Amino acid sequence: MARVVLAMSGGVDSSVAAHLLLEQGHEVIGVFMRHGQASPVACAVEATPASRDVPTPAHSARSKHQKQNAGGETPRLAATLPVVNRLDHKQGCCTASDAEDARRVADRLAIPFYALNLDQEFSRIIDYFVDEYAAGRTPNPCVQCNNWIKFGKLFDYADSVDAEFVATGHYARMATGANGDAKLLRGRDDSKDQSYVLFGIKQRFLKRMLLPVGDYEKPEIRRLAAGVGLNVAMKKDSQEICFVTQGHYREFIKDRQARRGDLLAGETIGGEFVLTSGEVVGQHDGIEGFTIGQRKGLGIAFGDRKFVVRIEPETRRVVLGDREELGRGKLTAQDCNWLIDPSMLPTRGLAQIRYNATPAWAEFDLDAGGRLHVQFDEPRYGVAPGQAVVCYDGDRVLGGGWIE
Repeated sequence: MARVVLAMSGGVDSSVAAHLLLEQGHEVIGVFMRHGQASPVACAVEATPASRDVPTPAHSARSKHQKQNAGGETPRLAATLPVVNRLDHKQGCCTASDAEDARRVADRLAIPFYALNLDQEFSRIIDYFVDEYAAGRTPNPCVQCNNWIKFGKLFDYADSVDAEFVATGHYARMATGANGDAKLLRGRDDSKDQSYVLFGIKQRFLKRMLLPVGDYEKPEIRRLAAGVGLNVAMKKDSQEICFVTQGHYREFIKDRQARRGDLLAGETIGGEFVLTSGEVVGQHDGIEGFTIGQRKGLGIAFGDRKFVVRIEPETRRVVLGDREELGRGKLTAQDCNWLIDPSMLPTRGLAQIRYNATPAWAEFDLDAGGRLHVQFDEPRYGVAPGQAVVCYDGDRVLGGGWIE
């Protein structure tokens, strides 16, 4: 079949993706992406030359690759790569245990396994995360990671090892249209669908994407993992931001700002809590800790429920109101990315405003400047500047943009 570079995180989804790709006859190269953050395990490891670390195109036939693995040898490559630290059991990573889990899975499946040292690229993700919160917006680092790294740098890596496809363990599906165009679809498991976080991928990459687990529900994936003896079969799903390794993300932001010189160490720039009426009802220690729609963790008590309905970075005010004041009937998005010809965007479809939000019916309109205007049939709650709005035609992802 084809040579495939698979992003392996050490979780059950990407691990089963490796198994499914092998079952389909593909040659799989597992890749773990290091983000350079501190790990509790020793990070030092002697780097090896690129020519000793990467599988060679000469071994692209899977049968030959399997024979060599069965003989205990790892295929090698003479090509020079832009990355290349071999993960030798103790390399620092997102978490050391995730890297070790991914390596064990690769060993179990007899596929080559490598680490890409992407600390500089992840630094860009982290700065984006910090800057958006400091501007009173709510970032989505997972979407940007997919855009800039998983389906950005990973394709560069795939090209350098003559891989035709890039695969991940996302719960989404690929399909081919009647005219031969590649389509991105929702995953079969509605409770795990991750098509929202893939909207920003460049259209030209769609024909080279593989999403093996998208046709399965989560319990099936766990059963498959157990059936082939993968140690991650019952591993819990990651729910945290991968580069915030400890504490609350608010502390992480302030620490990053201090390191960059934006703030003095320990310095905080607070502001006021105000009601939509303008009444000042308290103080907070920084807008970085809040997002639109937030109710818990405000640090202030009321007789009734209050939500963050607006964040004003200029005045550093966090505006609180009732749920009804949180509702928005329309939004505008910029920096759009389309997986279809934008001129073919339907005037009506489903729009999703957050990863875990329910898609809602809406009217779509693109203005002459390329900004997307969305008018909802019913008000949506928690529309946050900085988040993405993603448009769907049924199960198909059409594209989307970043909420202003």
